[in-house]
Amino acid sequence: MVIITAGMIGVGKTTLTKLISEHLGTKPFYEPVTDNPVLPLYYSNPKQYGFLLQIYFLNRRFSMIKKALSDDNNVLDRSIYEDALFTEQNHLDGNISDQEMDVYNELINNMMSELQQLRKKAPDLMVYSDTDFDTILYRIKKRARPYEQFDSNPGLKDYYYKMWSAYKKWYQDYDKSPKMKIDLQKYDLENKENQKIVLEMIDEKLKTIRKVNA
Repeated sequence: MVIITAGMIGVGKTTLTKLISEHLGTKPFYEPVTDNPVLPLYYSNPKQYGFLLQIYFLNRRFSMIKKALSDDNNVLDRSIYEDALFTEQNHLDGNISDQEMDVYNELINNMMSELQQLRKKAPDLMVYSDTDFDTILYRIKKRARPYEQFDSNPGLKDYYYKMWSAYKKWYQDYDKSPKMKIDLQKYDLENKENQKIVLEMIDEKLKTIRKVNA
């Protein structure tokens, strides 16, 4: 089984990815954040580094999904399937030009076509993490990555809200694989009992998928 986790910045999907990976004994693929040299540059100057950041992420996510789909069991912390969501928002915000958007679309379409040549063409399950917007802001503050902080940057807080809103439509439209939504506000993963409940929910969904594919 290949599982991808999806969700807004700060929602808790990296923690969820780790839990699923340990629970199922599978390999986790984490989103390239801590080793991403472009991300701090982007937060300091989105208009200069918007396109570079998206190409960096796209390249890394393409590599990750190819590796994951080529193996038997993996869990991915964010994937290529939601990459365009960020690029489109950067385009709307004027951080990516029309010409750069055209280049990006051609590139991601070529990558998606290549994935269709693999034996396994898509994930088995997408797990989407959701909370309200205030919880997102609280968790971004709590993890304290300096370039993500928004108290003195109202434009960044506005960007977070636009992404949080865009994710709701993205989840509704997602059709690459079976999907499920987990309320990580109700089931805060700092609580061990909540971890158990969430993993049981995922287990039940996987049982349904296996029955359908049997």
